[in-house]
Amino acid sequence: MATTQRDYYEVLGISRSADEAEIKRAFRRLARELHPDVSTAPDSQERFREVVEAYEVLSKRETRELYDRFGHAGLRGGGFTPTQFDFGSLTDLFSAFFGDDLFGVGVRPTRARGADLGVRVEVELVEAATGTKREVPFPVAVTCSVCGGSGAAPGTSPVTCATCGGSGRLQHVSRSAFGEFVRTQACPDCHGAGRRIEDPCPECRGEGRTIEERTLEVQVPRGIHDGQQIRITGEGHAGGGGGRAGDVYVEVRVKPDPRFVREGDDIFSTVDLTIIEATLGTKVTVPTLDGEAELEFPEGTQPGEIRVLRGRGMPVLQGFGSGDQRVLVNVAVPRRLTDDQRRLLEDFASSTDDETYRPDEGFFEKLKSAFR
Repeated sequence: MATTQRDYYEVLGISRSADEAEIKRAFRRLARELHPDVSTAPDSQERFREVVEAYEVLSKRETRELYDRFGHAGLRGGGFTPTQFDFGSLTDLFSAFFGDDLFGVGVRPTRARGADLGVRVEVELVEAATGTKREVPFPVAVTCSVCGGSGAAPGTSPVTCATCGGSGRLQHVSRSAFGEFVRTQACPDCHGAGRRIEDPCPECRGEGRTIEERTLEVQVPRGIHDGQQIRITGEGHAGGGGGRAGDVYVEVRVKPDPRFVREGDDIFSTVDLTIIEATLGTKVTVPTLDGEAELEFPEGTQPGEIRVLRGRGMPVLQGFGSGDQRVLVNVAVPRRLTDDQRRLLEDFASSTDDETYRPDEGFFEKLKSAFR
């Protein structure tokens, strides 16, 4: 991440309500101004990286929403890492982002970044707490091993398109009373590639890429939340014309656990006590994320009481420490009584006084304490 951690909207010089077109225009303008091919300012390289990072975040709906809600910390928690550029030509840069040329007309980029792809894995809540690995299979486009990505049969090479002269585009000039109008379109013969393959590769049929099944080992970090994504750089579809590969975005779904409810880094569970256990006190074994724990409940335990197990919740993602486990006491009241049981309870009721049911912290105060 950029060391200064400036606001991304400020970096691009746009408002927080800017739409996709405004974001793209701002990025193009700043990239032309700051790219090392153009700028001689001593800080242009760092500022250029900052602009690229800001565009990466704000141009994608998922990362923009995450940044708007949680800022830079939310991006780190979501697994975002900025693209590392080698400061190639401006043409290569705009090809990577837009798949078109620098100014909208003119020379066709020779390299295009490969497309990203998304996969999904499911983990148990306990696995999300400890961290785990998953083998993820997926189909991906790779550079053809026979032609090396050129699309031409071995021993041959693509030839320059005679129609467009290798530019990939054709311009039509028309004149009117208002002046000259220039209309640019992709070359119909080479489809904008600027070259033609006269003898296609038999393996990829001139595409330069083939589809293969790949298995990727994904490390799921401790404390990950349901729906967060892990970005794996350079493992997506191969780029065209030698361009770099896209990325893989792994969406992690955490399965519900019937024993726990997760709220942030805390988890909630319940323990059932009979009315006798709650009255006389007892020891009960309760489940936790890392095994079972024995809890002692004193006599007079009330329904709705909360027992807090410090540090027994979920680990803080990419941070230190863990949340807590909060155990809510549920007292079971008998629904069916024999005549003898009813008589015993009536005898007990007749012997009670105000001290027997001395009021304690109210139910709603207990709930407030639980969420605190």
